Amino acid sequence: MPYRNMTLAEIAEHIGMDARDVKLLADRGMLPGQLIGGQWRFNRIQMLDWLQREMHSLDRRHIQNLDRAMSRTDDEAVISNLLATEAIDMSLPARSRPSVLRELVSLAERTDMVYNRAEIIDALEQREALASTALPGGIALPHPRRPLPYATAEPMLCLARVPAGIPYGAPDGRLTDLFVLVCCHDERQHLLALARLALLFNSDLPQALREADGPEEALTLVLATERQMLRKRS
Repeated sequence: MPYRNMTLAEIAEHIGMDARDVKLLADRGMLPGQLIGGQWRFNRIQMLDWLQREMHSLDRRHIQNLDRAMSRTDDEAVISNLLATEAIDMSLPARSRPSVLRELVSLAERTDMVYNRAEIIDALEQREALASTALPGGIALPHPRRPLPYATAEPMLCLARVPAGIPYGAPDGRLTDLFVLVCCHDERQHLLALARLALLFNSDLPQALREADGPEEALTLVLATERQMLRKRS
């Protein structure tokens, strides 16, 4: 679908939100829409930016609806298809925002699926310059502003723990110690990965990952949390 303007009903269906909620947010000036002839119109690029920036502020119901809207089936496992053991480092050597981005991309290179390291780093830095991708609770989901279909061989995630934590602009002001790099090839998968991760990390998973001994245990914890979430909603 091209990046055209969408009606209120179309954007509501696209992001899995009730049209009344969309109108209320638009009326309050909280959504990037325009009133044209008394009707709301929304640009998909602007809405993608808004969803990425405001994911942490959406309530769980809205994130679940976004997840469902982007999923092909109710039991679609996302993380198991994107995260591999070699893309996990539970002691990432980073001490600042620039260094953590570089180290995350170095971690991605361990999979031999990275085609363009410089493009990924540049896209991550541009996204962070708009607004931090940190969530409350010591978590961050660094990702490009737009999917990068030609920077990696396959869509992928990288999971890392920075034991001491670093200042990353989190909304709650705390240090960030858990990072998930998101590199997807299309918008649907990009939004689905962000929504799914936001749901998974709104659980006991973060603390479990802080106590995990290594990549294998960390991957087992993440996949088990996703499976449990899917069972509950099916």
